[in-house]
Order: sequence, then C-alpha cells, then structure tokens
Amino acid sequence: MRFRHPDGTTVHLAYCTNVHPAETLDGVLAQLRDHCEPVRRRLGRDRLGIGLWLARDAAHALVTDPSALRGLRTELDHRGLEVVTLNGFPYEGFGTEQVKYRVYQPDWADPQRLHHTTDLARILASLLPDDITEGTVSTLPLAWRTPEDERRATTARTALRTLGRRLDALAELTGRSIRVGLEPEPGCVIETTGDAIAPLASIAHDRIGICVDTCHLATSFEDPHTALDTLARAHVPLVKTQLSAALHAEHPHLPETREALAAFDEPRFLHQTRTLTPTGLRGTDDLGEALRGDALPDGSAWRAHFHVPLHAAPAAPLTSTLPVLKAALTRLVGGPHPLTHHLEVETYTWQSLPPELRPRARGRLADGIAAELTLARDLLTDLGLKELP
Repeated sequence: MRFRHPDGTTVHLAYCTNVHPAETLDGVLAQLRDHCEPVRRRLGRDRLGIGLWLARDAAHALVTDPSALRGLRTELDHRGLEVVTLNGFPYEGFGTEQVKYRVYQPDWADPQRLHHTTDLARILASLLPDDITEGTVSTLPLAWRTPEDERRATTARTALRTLGRRLDALAELTGRSIRVGLEPEPGCVIETTGDAIAPLASIAHDRIGICVDTCHLATSFEDPHTALDTLARAHVPLVKTQLSAALHAEHPHLPETREALAAFDEPRFLHQTRTLTPTGLRGTDDLGEALRGDALPDGSAWRAHFHVPLHAAPAAPLTSTLPVLKAALTRLVGGPHPLTHHLEVETYTWQSLPPELRPRARGRLADGIAAELTLARDLLTDLGLKELP
C-alpha cells in the first residue's frame, strides 16, 4: 500500500510474511497464492505491499538461479503484490515447533549472517518495482546478549562494514539503494534504540542504520518521541519501522492478571518480559519465567514481547501497547517530512495466540491481517497522508 505524504514523498505500508513461514522457494510461491493475494482482495486493492521473509534455502535458490528470481518477480506482479522491504532477522526454522533462542543464530559474528544478508540485498534489488529505487532489509541487532565478548563484537562490526561496501557496490551496479537496519530487541546486545547509537556510530555507513519495532520499543518502556528524537540527534539512519504492539498487564500482582498472562505463555517464541521499577528496567527472558514465583517485581506494569494483533487488544485485565505505536507513528510520519518511508505490520504470532483467539481457517487469518492493515491505513490517513491506488 502506498501513501502520499504532505511533503510529496511516498510512504510504503506492507505486512510481513513471517506470519506464514516457508523454508523453500516453492513455499514462498504458495504463500503469495494462499495468503498474500487473498489479503489484497479483502482490502479491495489492485496492489498490496508485502515484507517478504526469505529463509536461507529460499534465498539461496533465488540468488543462484536468475530464472527463479525472474519467476518470483513475475508471480508478484501477477498477484498484485510488490516488495520494497525484506525481513532478514530470522535465518531459518521460524515455523518450527520451538524457535525461542534459535532465532538469534547465526549472529553477526558468524560469516553466514553476512552472506545471507548480502544475498537478501541482491534479491531485493531485483524485486523492487520499476518505479522504486530504494529498498530496506531488517536484521538481527548484532547478537543475543550472551556469549558476547570484544572479539565477537569486533568481528560483527567488521562484517557490517563489509556489508556497507557491498551495498555501495550493489547501488553502483544496479542503480538501486538497499539499506539494512539493525532491529533492537529485548535481551539482545542492542536492546534499546539508545544501545544502537554507539555501534552504528562506529560503523558509520549511511546504508547501515536502525529498524524500530514498536512492540520492542514498548516492551522496553521507551518513550517513542524521546527515542526517535535521540536517534535523529545522533544522525542514526532510520531505515524502516515495524508496526506492532506488545502485551501489557497493568496490575501483574493480581491473580486474575497472572491467569490471563499464563494463557500467552506458549512454547514456540521467546516472550521477553519487562517492568519499569524505581531503580530501572527489570526483566526475564520469557513470560513463563516472569510468572514463576518472584522472578520479576510485580509492583508496576509488565510488558511482554508478544506481538498481539493491532486491531484486537486482548480482553481485560490485559491490553496492548497500541498507544505506543500511535505515538511513534505520529512522530515518524506526522511531521513535515517522514522519518522513514517504509512501514511494515509484523504480527507473526497469530498462530501462537491463546487457542480461543487463533484463526482456525486460512480465511480467518486473511481477515485478521486485512483488519490490521486497515487500522494502520486509517492511522496514516488521520495523520494527513493520502492513500494511493
């Protein structure tokens, strides 16, 4: 979906396909047919933006076979879909029964991460619509916090500098500029937007920046206006933003709140949980850990890294951090110029919701994704952006 900002530039809105993961190119093509095109039809649009997630095997097939890449581009066009951004965070296995810590491997100290991200940039340069010359890729925020030492940190920074040179060469070769954004996430080396400033300053490349995920931002209790203003003052490139909402529990000490939270403690994904105390931010690596005993103080609100559907906050006594998303979006695109032109709805946890909230049929999932995009569209038009055909 495209929108005209009052300054005349185009803002893109997509949804991320990691909600229906596939490891192979055939699986990706099936996604377009079975999920993405039905969402587009529900929205009544001739063209829909999607943020592709390409696992290692699918990316390798595309980068080594030009005919396969051309075939994917043809299929996108045929189904009324366009791609200006990729999700390069998960490497493989995102649809397995237990992802948890595996999603952080390989990290940026491992050469596989550099090779894979380079492949994604090359693929995206070929998938961009004919009238678009800039694309974005989001990626792991260096590594999970352990084990991290200076040697691995140096290796990661060197890899990102190498990526920057490769992106420069790709732009010179193709005329298309691909930028990569490190995505801060609770528990990682770069956990908050502030954590990203020093590493990115040391890399100092205008094609390597940050991807702000509003669920992660909220989970860490960051104020969106303060965070975004700090990034702007530090001249950190804001590559893209993922529009998402975290799980919020205002009174975690109450038994009924604990019971409601327990329904979201599921085995596939890691749900880092945080609370803001007078002495600072406290947290656990997973929601279940927070719910056991006194692992996490419960005198103030808890937020869990669980991407809840934008349009459907959980029932009381829980809610979502949609207000944080709205505040961030106002700062991102509500001013005289957009801080970023690529927005991506990323609710990959639809099938990890409590059983009574999960879509039981493919059509119901498409309905939900369409409803999320409709909410995001309405927020953008309320800020003065004009939806384009």
